[in-house]
Amino acid sequence: MTNILDAGAVIDGPWPIVGEDQPKEAVERLMHDSLLPESRFQPGFTPTLVNTGSELVLFDTGNGGDGFVPRPHGGWLADMLEPAGYTPDQVDVIVLTHAHPDHIGGLMERGRPLFPNARYAIGAVEYDFWAKDDRLSADKDGNEFRSARLFRTHLVPLADRVRFLKPGDDVTPGIRAVASFGHTPGHLSFHIESEGRRLLLWGDCAHHEVASLAHPEWHAFFDMDKEAGAATRKRVYDMATADRLLVSAYHMSFPSLGYVERKDAGYRWVPVTYQLNL
Repeated sequence: MTNILDAGAVIDGPWPIVGEDQPKEAVERLMHDSLLPESRFQPGFTPTLVNTGSELVLFDTGNGGDGFVPRPHGGWLADMLEPAGYTPDQVDVIVLTHAHPDHIGGLMERGRPLFPNARYAIGAVEYDFWAKDDRLSADKDGNEFRSARLFRTHLVPLADRVRFLKPGDDVTPGIRAVASFGHTPGHLSFHIESEGRRLLLWGDCAHHEVASLAHPEWHAFFDMDKEAGAATRKRVYDMATADRLLVSAYHMSFPSLGYVERKDAGYRWVPVTYQLNL
């Protein structure tokens, strides 16, 4: 398994990206108490490659040239595959947790598929939602319109190679879809299991390693269903804690790997250190 950093931008936040329904001062106070800058942060944007031994599976494709973080500050995946030991034509399967621009932007490069030999997999509910024409009637300055437009240029042309998943489906042996709806209508996470050990790749079940976990009930700006997103965070964090799962978390600080533990009324992100060396 190889995590690849797709962007290194420092942006405003975490409020209102996390804590949209809270006073800005409450989020800034949490940052201050956590020894972090109060109004600027550096999210991870972290696609994951899994070599199963028989297939090379890529989870999400980063920003590409059209995502949330434009080049040169983002869209690094295409150039980072070779240092990671792979080339785009080696990728067999691309799994999309959802269809936001920072996850599907890297599907195309200069109008052509970056991964010429790949099959694709995405949640059936997710694909059907973005395929509806009324998505393009959303506010043209908003995230929904931007996502719908990119969906049509980057994913629809690949439709004949797309497999539509439902929760519980196996992508390949050892990789299983897990429902985590709310951030988008068909957002999926994935269990990745090998030799009795399991990792949870949770996509966008968190947008900040402190604020999202300390207060999973706080609304997230990019969640399309705020209450469902909050409920999913609580359920997924409970699962990660109870099962002591290693987690690959797209927006955590790179390398975006860690564990979850309970803390006070919420949770705490514990970045990986030497656990995987033993």
